[in-house]
Amino acid sequence: MTDTAAPLRIAIAGLGTVGAGVIRLLDTNAALVAARAGRPIEVVAVSARDRGKDRGVDIARFAWEDDMTALARRGDVDVVVELVGGSDGPALALSRAALSGGKGLVTANKAMIATHGLALAEIAEDHNAPLKFEAAVAGGIPVIKGLREGTSANALTRVYGILNGTCNYILSTMERTGADFADVLADAQARGFAEADPAFDIEGVDAGQKLAILAAIGFGTRIDFAGVRVSGITQVRAADIAQADALGYVIRLIGEADVEDTPEGPRLLQRVRPCLVARGHPLSAVEGPTNAVVAEGNFSGRLLFQGAGAGDGPTASAVAADLIDIARDEVGAPFSIPVAHLAALPPAEPGHRTERTYLRFMVKDRPGVLAEITAAMRDGDVSIESLIQRGRAEGGGEVMVAMVTHEGPEQCVAKALELLEGSDSLTSAPLVLPILPL
Repeated sequence: MTDTAAPLRIAIAGLGTVGAGVIRLLDTNAALVAARAGRPIEVVAVSARDRGKDRGVDIARFAWEDDMTALARRGDVDVVVELVGGSDGPALALSRAALSGGKGLVTANKAMIATHGLALAEIAEDHNAPLKFEAAVAGGIPVIKGLREGTSANALTRVYGILNGTCNYILSTMERTGADFADVLADAQARGFAEADPAFDIEGVDAGQKLAILAAIGFGTRIDFAGVRVSGITQVRAADIAQADALGYVIRLIGEADVEDTPEGPRLLQRVRPCLVARGHPLSAVEGPTNAVVAEGNFSGRLLFQGAGAGDGPTASAVAADLIDIARDEVGAPFSIPVAHLAALPPAEPGHRTERTYLRFMVKDRPGVLAEITAAMRDGDVSIESLIQRGRAEGGGEVMVAMVTHEGPEQCVAKALELLEGSDSLTSAPLVLPILPL
């Protein structure tokens, strides 16, 4: 890649919606891409499971490899684009082979980067090969570039946001329609916004992988996906959405990360959990399958990155942006600084942190239940700001008790809930939703 007039030759592994989208973008915007990259970007070889599948783009003009790892061995390829997915298996084998051979790698594979990103970055550094993964987080939003370059002169104090479009679609649809979780999930699956097996999304794993990547870039730390505390949205009911609305909030799945200074040294907090977000907060207006990330820097202040978090067009756009950077030789360390200089921080324990909390209990409709709950709050040293009991069940069924706490240590709420464990007054596990500060 020393001759800047020569095309950047790429191979694509995986020709699903994103892979086809990359080809379509490079065809449609060929002149624009070449002008901005300083040279043409050309697809020379591809690989996928089914050669004969109609993808809406002409792949007959490209060399075909049945074994995708062969793409990494081709002499006419400068960069491999990995769009297969999966944290291990063929995607990882291809990625290692490409970087070990000195070829650039562009990937949209958040699972692989969250799990093996540091090892891949070390291979990239050892072989002077570019590794780029803008498309792995938040689709077409240039949040990785924003953190790695736009805020590079800042000490970030916090990174947080809405990182999963499926969950955001479900929650904002429940908010708009009043429907319950199971019904909206089924509709999201029918519309293609949720997978047939949605656990990866609705249990917060997808958002956790993205958060681990953002935290590493934002704070200069080693990726620690195992250290992300994850809680999903499966417990959220339509009644919670309605109660949040009455209090002036919406419910959103929020990933958040920061570095805390402790007497033992800095520690990294990473967690994904549904939160109450006040109307007026920039994240409260984010609806549908949209992502939004907030970064707070000591000089930049609060920055908001928002846009489509998935889809062939936005994700292809992010892949192409990485290719343009490589064509320009604008690469840099994959995680902002060399792997050897990334800090290995232990996970932070959040129990002493203070916040206001929404608590919802589904309980048997019988005398003494409310007293039992409030006694547990008292013994846990939790101060109650407001308490609501919704309706009365016919025939002594279950009713909802909801409360909002005053600001206090998280460990106090945890202790109060511990005291209620095993109580036959509760018909299901309590729902705990922290209130995101403005």
